[in-house]
Amino acid sequence: MEKAENAVNEGEHQVCDEGDRVWSGSWVAERLGVELVGDDPLTGLLGLALRRNPKRAHLLVSNVLGKHVPQSPSVVYGYGVELGRRVRELLGAEEAGRAVVLGYAETATGLGHSVADGLGLAPYLHSTRRPVAGVAAAGGFEEAHSHATSHLLLPEDPALLGGDGPLVLVDDEFSTGNTVLNTVRDLHQRYPRRRYVVVALVDMRSAADASRLADLAEEIGARVDLVTAARGTVRLPEGVLEKGQELVARYESETAGEASPAGAAPSWPVAPLSGARGTARPAPTGPHPDDNGTAPHTTRIDLHWPANLPDGARHGFTPAHRARLEAALPAMAARIVEALPRNARRVHILGFEELMYAPLRLARELERVTGIEVRYSTTTRSPVLAVDDPGYAIRTRLAFPAHDDPADGPGERYAYNVAGAGFDAVVAVVDSAGDTPALHAPDGLLARLAAHTPRVLLAVIPSYAPERPSMLPEPLRGPAFSSYAPEEVGWLLQDLSDVTLEAPTEEREEAIQSGGAHYAESLPVEYQPSEQYQELFHAALEDSAARIAQAAGVVTETVLAERSPRPVLVSLARAGTPVGILMRRWAQHRHGLDLPHYAVSIVRGRGIDANALRWLARHHDPRDVVFVDGWTGKGAITRELAKALEEFEKSDGITGFDPEIAVLADPGSCVRTYGTREDFLIPSACLNSTVSGLISRTVLRADLVGPDDFHGAKFYRELAGTDVSVAFLDAVSARFPEVADAACAQAKELLATDRSPTWEGWAAVERISEEYAIHDVNLVKPGVGETTRVMLRRVPWKVLARAGAGSDLDHVRLLAEQRGVPVEEVDGLPYTCVGLIHPKYTRGATGADGKAVSV
Repeated sequence: MEKAENAVNEGEHQVCDEGDRVWSGSWVAERLGVELVGDDPLTGLLGLALRRNPKRAHLLVSNVLGKHVPQSPSVVYGYGVELGRRVRELLGAEEAGRAVVLGYAETATGLGHSVADGLGLAPYLHSTRRPVAGVAAAGGFEEAHSHATSHLLLPEDPALLGGDGPLVLVDDEFSTGNTVLNTVRDLHQRYPRRRYVVVALVDMRSAADASRLADLAEEIGARVDLVTAARGTVRLPEGVLEKGQELVARYESETAGEASPAGAAPSWPVAPLSGARGTARPAPTGPHPDDNGTAPHTTRIDLHWPANLPDGARHGFTPAHRARLEAALPAMAARIVEALPRNARRVHILGFEELMYAPLRLARELERVTGIEVRYSTTTRSPVLAVDDPGYAIRTRLAFPAHDDPADGPGERYAYNVAGAGFDAVVAVVDSAGDTPALHAPDGLLARLAAHTPRVLLAVIPSYAPERPSMLPEPLRGPAFSSYAPEEVGWLLQDLSDVTLEAPTEEREEAIQSGGAHYAESLPVEYQPSEQYQELFHAALEDSAARIAQAAGVVTETVLAERSPRPVLVSLARAGTPVGILMRRWAQHRHGLDLPHYAVSIVRGRGIDANALRWLARHHDPRDVVFVDGWTGKGAITRELAKALEEFEKSDGITGFDPEIAVLADPGSCVRTYGTREDFLIPSACLNSTVSGLISRTVLRADLVGPDDFHGAKFYRELAGTDVSVAFLDAVSARFPEVADAACAQAKELLATDRSPTWEGWAAVERISEEYAIHDVNLVKPGVGETTRVMLRRVPWKVLARAGAGSDLDHVRLLAEQRGVPVEEVDGLPYTCVGLIHPKYTRGATGADGKAVSV
C-alpha cells in the first residue's frame, strides 16, 4: 500500500499545486456565475465545462479520474487505491474481507477497480450499458442526469451480490446522490444487507441531497457510510441551465464551418490545447512524420493477454483475476515499449469507454518501468463543448463514430484533450468487441488520432463473455474418427457411424424434389470407384498436384496477410476439409505456424451448426476464425454462411465471425479470398469419403441431432482399403517447395488488385436454368467439382461441357458413360462444365436403374 499512498501524495502535489496556473473552471464560472466552494483541494481536483444536456448544463471535469483529462496513471490509480485503503480502515479487517465493490459505468469503472485493489481481497463488479446475450441481469437502475441512463448488472456468478457483507458503491462524483439512492433501493430489495459504503472522489451534494441518503439508511435499516477525497458544492445562479444552453448555442453558431482534425465536422469545434501555463500551442492539422520519416499508420500490438482473464469487471473481477493480471503486466508493458517509436518521450494510453482499468494498469506499468512521460485517459460517450482557453477543462475534442455496435444504436463518441497535447505516440486499447471496421474507418478513432500524433498503436484485449453451461464435447479426431492424423483436423461433429442413414439415390432425389425430405436427413450410398475410375483419379492428381499446391499457397498467404496473422481455420465439412489441411500444412512449411483447424457442418437451407460456433467462440477469438471451403459454384453456400452468421449474432450476441469464405478455387467469382478463379479439376472432388478422411456428408435430422448437439456424420472404417485421403494431401504438399516463390508472388499481386466478387457464376446459373426450362437454380450445379457431386450423389439429367475442355473432364465423361448421361458441348460456358440434376424426377422418368431419360 505504500506505493499507492506515494502515488496519491505525488498526485496531490501535481494536481493541487497550481501556482500561477489558471483554474480550468474559470471560463465557465465567469460566464455563468457558477461557484465551486468546499475543501481546499477541490479546484485542483475539478474543472468545469459545458455540455448540451436538458437536465444540467455544466459538467464537473475530474483531473484525476483519467476520463476527460489525460493524467499520470500513478495519480489516477493512486487516488482509487487510497480511497479503498480508507474503506478498509473504516470497515475493519473482518468486514473488509466480506465486502463486495460495485462501480458505475462508464466513468467510474476504473476507479471502482482501484478502490477494490486498495480494499484488498474484495471481488469487484461494475454496471454496464452493453447487454450480453445469455447473461441474466442481477439488477439495474437509472442515472437520471446522464445522457445514457440505463445500467445493467451482469455478474457471471449470480451469488456475487447475494452475500450479507458490506457493499461498497463507487462513483466519480456525487452531485445529487440520485444514482446511489436508486442503486441501493433496487439491490436492497433483492439482496438485503446491513451495511453500505459509498465512495467518491468528490461529494458535491447540497445539504438537502445529503439528508436524503441518511433518510434512506433509516428507511431500510442499514448503515450507510461515505468516503470521499474532497467535499464541496456547486452554487448555481437562477436560470443557469437556460443561460448555459444559450452559451453553447451561441458558441456553436460562431464556430460553424470551422475545420476539424482529419476532415471531421463535429457540431462543436476541436480547438488547440494550450500549454500548462496558458501558452498557446497550435493543434496539429494533419499527418506528421514519425521517427523514420514515414507517414503515420496504426501498428497492432499483440499483448498476449492471458487466456480467459476478464478484460474488466463487467461480469465480475476476483482477487485471483487481479493476481493473474499483476503477473502478466510486466511482459505486456514490454511489448508496448517494443512497439513505440524510437526516442518517444511523451506517450498517451487511451482506454475505451467502460474499458478503463486494463489500460490504466498498462499505463501505470509503462510509467513504472520506463523514463517515458505517460498520460492516460479514455474515450467517452459524453458530448462536451471544447473551448481553447486555459480556464476551460475541455481544450480539444475528437469526434468519431461508435465502434462496438452499441445496443442503443450508432452515435458519436469522443476523446478529449488528446489532440494538440504533443504526444509522440498514442496507444489505443480496446476490447475485441470494439475492434470493428468502424474503428479502422477513414472517420474512425484511429484515423482521428493519426492526424494528431506521429504514431498510433492499437492493443486489442479479448472481450470476456461468461461461459454458458454446455455439454458440448471436444472435437472428434483421428484415428478414432477419420483417417487423418489427430493434429490435422478436429471435427466438431457427433459420430453417427452406427446409424443406418443411406438410401438409394433415386429414392433420395424423389423425396428431396417433392419436399418430403431434406437432402441432409439421409446419405447417398457411397460410390465405389471402378479400377478405370481410380486410374483417372491418380492421373489427374499427378497432372494437377503442382497447380493445387500453388493455389493452396496463394490462398494461405492471402489469409495470413489480410485476415489474421494466426488464423483459426474452420473448414466447411466435408469438401473444405482437405483444403483446410493443405492450408495448415502450407503455414507450417512456409512460416513454421501450427494453426488450429476444425471442420464444421453447414447445410443449405438450414445454416451452419450453431453449437459448433459456440464451441469455437469459447475456445478462440471469433475474429481469428477463417471459414474454408474447396471451391465455389454459384455461391449458394457463401450466401448461406452470411445469413446464418447474421442470425447467430442476433440469437447469441456473439460477434466477430467473418462470413468471407477462403476457397481453393473460385470459378463463380463469389468470394475475395481464393487461390485461383480457374475452373479446373481438384482431384478431391472426384471421390467421396475415400478422399475426405473416410467421413460422410454431414447429417441434420431432428431425431438424431438435438438442440445441444453438433451435427452428425459417419466414419466409414470399412472403406480403409480404398482410402486415398492422406495420399492426396501428401502428393500436393510434396510440391510446396517448387511452387513457393510463385505462390507468394501471385498472392502479393492479388492483394494489390480489386478482388470484389462479380457473382458471374450466379448469373450464368440463372441463365442456364431458364434456357433449359429447369426453373430452379438449385438443380444447376456449376463447375467441375459440383458436376462431379451430381454424378456421384444425385440423379443427373445431362452435363454441359465447355467446348474444347480437356483432361479435366475425363472422369466426368467416364461417370456420364457409366450412368447413361448425355454430355453436351456448349460454346461460351463460363465454367469448364455444369451438371444438371434431373428437373422432373420420378421413378418413371428415370427407369428402375436410376439412369436419366429425356423429358
